[in-house]
Amino acid sequence: MTGLMTQPPVTAATSTIGRTWPIAEPDALSEIESRAAHVPDMKAAFGPRERWSAMQPATLGIARDDRRRTVVPFYTLDQDIRLPSGKLLYAKGYSFNPLAYVTLPQRLIVVHPSDLAWALRTARPADFILLAAGGLSQTADAHADAITLGERHGRALFLLEERVKARLGLTVAPVIVAQAGQKLVLTEVVMAPSLRRAAR
Repeated sequence: MTGLMTQPPVTAATSTIGRTWPIAEPDALSEIESRAAHVPDMKAAFGPRERWSAMQPATLGIARDDRRRTVVPFYTLDQDIRLPSGKLLYAKGYSFNPLAYVTLPQRLIVVHPSDLAWALRTARPADFILLAAGGLSQTADAHADAITLGERHGRALFLLEERVKARLGLTVAPVIVAQAGQKLVLTEVVMAPSLRRAAR
């Protein structure tokens, strides 16, 4: 037993079988760094981010009452859907409820930037936080854009688009949108001033 424990470490020789060639492809990380170094300065090219049209969220009013309502997000086809053979599958004008076929694993929490601290405390890890325009401007977060706020708070934030606002029938914020069976439940929340403190 002692003899086994005192044996020198075993090393294996390596050998090459067949022809070899040097690697021709550039290192992926070096290529990414090289291309990133040549990306134009967006601020210089397009001006401040707060003026970009893509950074303008839809506007919502301020919730004045705690209210709960439901929406069925029917979708109506704006064109015919045909199989590759040309056979008509669904005609233009056909309406259906997508929630009959899919389940949303997360909630949408729609807030004005001034209510972001509340949204960050309320949101579950999988929830999406969407920022709307309008609201009050009493906090440091109220005038920052979604990218800046996301970096500041370490969480992805999204802008409320006009089409989402229209599709869900949103009128005020804060509102929590969650699926319940084949409907969406919209819970509008009145925000007490004490809950509007800036997130740390």
